[in-house]
Amino acid sequence: MGNGCMMREGRVWVRRTARAATWRARLRGLLGCRSLGADAAMLIERCGAVHTVGMRFALDLVFLDRAWRVTRVVRNVPPGRWMVVGGWRAVRVLESEAGCVDVAGVRIGETLVWRPDAQAPAAHIAEDERGTVS
Repeated sequence: MGNGCMMREGRVWVRRTARAATWRARLRGLLGCRSLGADAAMLIERCGAVHTVGMRFALDLVFLDRAWRVTRVVRNVPPGRWMVVGGWRAVRVLESEAGCVDVAGVRIGETLVWRPDAQAPAAHIAEDERGTVS
């Protein structure tokens, strides 16, 4: 799992972003996390649909195509939702705590940018013993 940040309009939007690219990391996702916080998210690669079964908090979902354009935004998805589909163009999804998308004003059609740790002012995401992502 790689770490970095998500940028929009030339500025850091989500400072701490964990990138799940392997089968195992994508399978686990955010399961087991108690919260993310306003400046953290998970980017799941090769993913056009998600579920929130077993989640402990509501999510905002930003689905992205191959060119990193926003194809769909789904706000405040509660825990226990069986499936949310991003559409036929979605190949990745950014999961953040509910409310983060509205604060940032993310719009369909805009392009986001992923910057790995080496290129971004981001701290890595690690879950502490209380289950809080920091």
